[in-house]
Amino acid sequence: MNKAKLNLPPKLMKILKYWRLIVTLLFLVVIIWSSIFQISTEEVGVITRFGKYVRQVEPGLNFKIPLAEDVYKVPVERQQKIEFGFRTDNPGIDTQYRESSSTKDESLMLTGDLNLAEVQWVVQYRVDDAYKNLFKVRNPQSTLRIISEAAMRQIVGDRTVNEVLTVGRTEIASELQLLIQEICREYSMGLKIEQVVLQDVNPPEPVKAAFNAVNEAQQEKETLINQAKSEYNKVIPKARGQAEETIQQAEGYAAERVNNADGEAARFTALYNEFIKAPEVTKRRIYLETMSNVIPKIGNVVITDQKGNSVLPLLQMQMNKKTVNNEN
Repeated sequence: MNKAKLNLPPKLMKILKYWRLIVTLLFLVVIIWSSIFQISTEEVGVITRFGKYVRQVEPGLNFKIPLAEDVYKVPVERQQKIEFGFRTDNPGIDTQYRESSSTKDESLMLTGDLNLAEVQWVVQYRVDDAYKNLFKVRNPQSTLRIISEAAMRQIVGDRTVNEVLTVGRTEIASELQLLIQEICREYSMGLKIEQVVLQDVNPPEPVKAAFNAVNEAQQEKETLINQAKSEYNKVIPKARGQAEETIQQAEGYAAERVNNADGEAARFTALYNEFIKAPEVTKRRIYLETMSNVIPKIGNVVITDQKGNSVLPLLQMQMNKKTVNNEN
């Protein structure tokens, strides 16, 4: 043995002499390397010691106890999504979508009036509690998919097919987001539902043509109603204005007639009062006023006696008077 040892190369003898130091250094390097880990900016690190939660670390360079502690990196700032009724194959500018029998099954809904509708939607969410997301629910993404589909079926089942296809889409998306968030909170899933988007809502393919015909008829009905309202707004205000104008004219005429009648009555009353005070004087005054108004309107008048003796001189005088007027 001693001779074998003496026959070893000097380099090998030196390596064997320091092998313990080399093994120790390698072990230290492995320990240090396994105790350092990096957390990116959109993640948090959840540390467990022998399977039990101990702490949570923020983004950056961190340390853990080697072999005793494990790190779970949870993306809390990244927005994630779950698609229903379709799947995205190649996201980008020219995004391609895929539909299959499984996606058809999850998108086919029964409405409240016992009709069918194909509803495609997207649930966008992010993790807001890493501890709950890791340890409170097993497979939270699969659970969220089941919750979302059940909630959508419940909401669609409370509405008619026309509401689902047309006017109720915004309300359905808003109500679905609130319902999913409430269930996630009850299950302590540690998820925040940020948005629910109804991607597409269509009737089933066999009855799509009939639904399109109904929608076109409804749109035509709305168009005719709007045209009728437009004509109504043109004609009715004009007729009301004319009616108001006629009423005002009638009221003005009535007021004028009443005022004239009141004036005539007041004049007659005043005249009657004067007549009571002095009947003869009033009669004469009325006679003279009447004659002064009537005589100028009569024109040329010839007054003779019963025998007509003085007719010629009067006529001659009248003719002379006309001649003088013509010469002038």
